[in-house]
Amino acid sequence: MTTSVLVVGAGPTGLVLACDLARRGVAVRLVERSATHATGSRAKGVQPRSLEVFDDLGVVDEVLAAGERRLRFRRLRGAQVLGEHEACPERPPAPGVPYGCMLLVPQWAVERILRERVASLGVRVELGTTLTGFHQDADGVSATLVRDGGVESVRCSYLVGCDGGRSTVRRALGIPFVGETRETEQASIGDVRVDGLARDAWHVWLDPERGVGVMLCPLPGTDAWQFQGAAEPSGSATSDATTGAGPYPPPTLEMLQRLFDRHAGMPTVRLHDATWLSTYRVNVRMAERFAIGRVFLAGDAAHVHSIAGGLGMNTGIQDAYNLGWKLALVLDGVAAPALLDSYESERLPIAAWALAVSSERQRAVIAAARAMRGAVDAGLDGDTTQLGLHYRWSVLAEGDDDGATAEHVLRPGDRAPDARCRSLDGGEARLFDVFRGPDFTLLGFGTRSEPSLREIAARFGAHVRTCVVLADGERHETRDMPALVDSRGEAALCYGASDGCIALVRPDGYVAAIDRDGEPRNVTRWLRRLSVRPRASRTPTSAVAARAPAELPPSSPAGHRAS
Repeated sequence: MTTSVLVVGAGPTGLVLACDLARRGVAVRLVERSATHATGSRAKGVQPRSLEVFDDLGVVDEVLAAGERRLRFRRLRGAQVLGEHEACPERPPAPGVPYGCMLLVPQWAVERILRERVASLGVRVELGTTLTGFHQDADGVSATLVRDGGVESVRCSYLVGCDGGRSTVRRALGIPFVGETRETEQASIGDVRVDGLARDAWHVWLDPERGVGVMLCPLPGTDAWQFQGAAEPSGSATSDATTGAGPYPPPTLEMLQRLFDRHAGMPTVRLHDATWLSTYRVNVRMAERFAIGRVFLAGDAAHVHSIAGGLGMNTGIQDAYNLGWKLALVLDGVAAPALLDSYESERLPIAAWALAVSSERQRAVIAAARAMRGAVDAGLDGDTTQLGLHYRWSVLAEGDDDGATAEHVLRPGDRAPDARCRSLDGGEARLFDVFRGPDFTLLGFGTRSEPSLREIAARFGAHVRTCVVLADGERHETRDMPALVDSRGEAALCYGASDGCIALVRPDGYVAAIDRDGEPRNVTRWLRRLSVRPRASRTPTSAVAARAPAELPPSSPAGHRAS
């Protein structure tokens, strides 16, 4: 059997990639070695930038409905309440930022919503299907799949390993997974039901020696809680001293109850009906490469790190969002294969940033907990929203924006901000409404930009959609070009735009090029690098033939703050 892309692993990363490819009409298969869908809460925080990805994929309303943003964070020592505040405080509405805080939602709920979305696009998750081997040549990849004892040979153009920290794909490629595993830093986690505790807060019992003792977080949309506690070494309780190998036995419900009793000292609270139990080990590792030939790594297969800051699932989601449009355009023959080189050159520095930030946040959590003044909240800050991540160093960021270097000035490679606008008939509208979907977007500010938009549309219109953003009160005589009214002035503020400014936005919501003086030099130069060839099978989008990979940036990829 043949397909265009074989995605191995149906967690959030693989599901986002399959959704993005399928909505572009790419033939994709999504295989998962587990016989059943995951039911554990696992990761439980969706950051604002990932919510923007879900907005584009058309599932953000379902994800928001499944989650919680107003949960209280309650710090305790035994039965004594030390303090509380909102676990994920909602930031005031800001120009350019539609989602201001992390959403608390169990990973299984995110996966269910994404599975429903990908199924609506004609792709099903093939459970109980194991990749046992593959080899690649100049024209594609030949893979072997095993399911129910049967063996299937699959020929695909590209293979993407989204198969977790123990990735079969990464190991088959022989890519080193560099870093450390801290065997002495382990946690017992699980989903349980709890009697005797109010579900109005995320409860954290602090320990001045170890930092966090135990945590119980009510999972939105369920009657379950996620338990987290420092793992119990073998021999600390006779009932579990002989189970499992190594110093930390596998967790049991009885172990979780003992840990809770030890740290919380609240005998009226009982844990029961565990539906998922696991051991978390602190791993801080990253693959030396994210791609070899036609085979790619994404998500935990490419990078793993501390859970502090809630970056793991979110970084994988954004890996997939970066890769999907590039694969589609190359498969369509619109872009040269060199475009795919930009995946590693853009995402590897982001992964390195995530490892560094999560490790620093982990230290902050432990220090705050030992001081009895905080815990999980110390792991969250403006960086962990991931709204400030950028690709300014990328080969896909055209020009230096005429020398603009100030951090607050939007530059090529930055996240393209949202803005609240009005449609011409007076209805509410947003820039994200224009960006939504698989295409590139060319924004022109003011009527002075319209001639340039028309010129570019005439040359690249099959691949780039256009929209003119008018100042409040500015007349728009021509009806053949979509337009929005910048009624609050947010768009001009976020883009640093005046009349005549043009900005080209990539399908994944990052600025490709900007021209602020009414002359579309950077945008035109960027589009000229396209290998523009018509596509016969579906609505065209845009593409770029990438230059040679750039060196990794010397500074943090999170330098630009969200407006």
